[in-house]
Amino acid sequence: MAGPQRTPPLAILGRFLRFGLLAFGGPVAQIAMLRRELVDEEGWVTSSRFNRLLAVYQALPGPEAHELAVHLGLLRGGRVGALLAGLGFMFPGFVLMLAISWLYFQVDLAQASIGAALLGAQVAVIALVTRAVERIGRHILVGPGLWLIAIAAAAATVAGVSFLVTLPVAGAAYALAGRLPRGAVYGAVIAAAGVALAWSATTHGLALLQPSGATVGLGANRTVEASPVAVFLSGLKAGLLTFGGAYTAIPFIRGDAVGNGWLTDAQFLDGLALGSILPAPLIIFGTFVGYVAGGPLGAVAMTAGIFLPAFSFALLLGDRIERVVDNPALHRLLEGVAAGVVGLIAVTALQLGGAVVTRLPAVPPGLAIFGASLALLFLWKSRAAVPLTIAGAALAGWLAFGGT
Repeated sequence: MAGPQRTPPLAILGRFLRFGLLAFGGPVAQIAMLRRELVDEEGWVTSSRFNRLLAVYQALPGPEAHELAVHLGLLRGGRVGALLAGLGFMFPGFVLMLAISWLYFQVDLAQASIGAALLGAQVAVIALVTRAVERIGRHILVGPGLWLIAIAAAAATVAGVSFLVTLPVAGAAYALAGRLPRGAVYGAVIAAAGVALAWSATTHGLALLQPSGATVGLGANRTVEASPVAVFLSGLKAGLLTFGGAYTAIPFIRGDAVGNGWLTDAQFLDGLALGSILPAPLIIFGTFVGYVAGGPLGAVAMTAGIFLPAFSFALLLGDRIERVVDNPALHRLLEGVAAGVVGLIAVTALQLGGAVVTRLPAVPPGLAIFGASLALLFLWKSRAAVPLTIAGAALAGWLAFGGT
């Protein structure tokens, strides 16, 4: 039986550069674009094979649209094709984000109009993350056990427990629930979360939701210069723990960047807002974080760390990846970890929201922008919904806060 048709390397690069330039609308729109052109129109793979690959990469960490692009490049051009497809898909967004990051430091953010517009965009980003918690949770939290794990992970995070403890325990608990009596496993999870939360309540009091290490206020001044190695490792950690979409990388990147003083919560939210309007996977906001943390070299280091796992799965495992991920025990472990990540994102949304509220000149207009943005993101299904909502919130922020 003949193997799949081969595509010249330069043709693969050009094709995925074009996809990268048109990658608006988030992973759903990006995956639909790949399916329409490469499956329905050109038959690079069958529809059933594409669906199976999508299921595999949704179970694994990393931005699934980018991982699909790498794997499709592998099928049509070997490892060189995989590398070129992945680079082509991410390169336009990386270049645009790098340029915007440079421009961010050239603009006087102390101007009332610019600061007000950014503040409005930040409010919309909180709505965007809130919407993501619901959307991701709907697909991941498909049973009471996964809901319980997500709630326990959120409680542990509020209590100050590191994700290095929370996520392995979440994965192990759900994997064990398939082998041991579920009541005993979930009872232990509830007890552990309760103890952690009670301990935190007695030691931290009402400061539970205050983001650790965060500084508030607009501005583009770097707080602590980060080493390229530290930035790369932060990106690699996020790339290895990004389950169910780029939003799940938010708590990990923010934990390092804001917690270590590389940038402020305001700057982090600015990066998310800017990443939301670009034709790229949202995870490209990490390029901005890397730039603020360590300049152009930091931007490259963060981007390389985030995307390295997405390249590695296809390049190292190839077609074997479908058989590896077919292991039921591994599925349950990854599902438990993913449920724990949902809890982390929910807490991060609350912490970021609290940081924004402290900077609002007036709370009622901010709540109105948040409510309108959230309604648009729930009701408007167009691929242009996210960038236009962010832009509209920036305009509303300028009108509401520009004179204060």
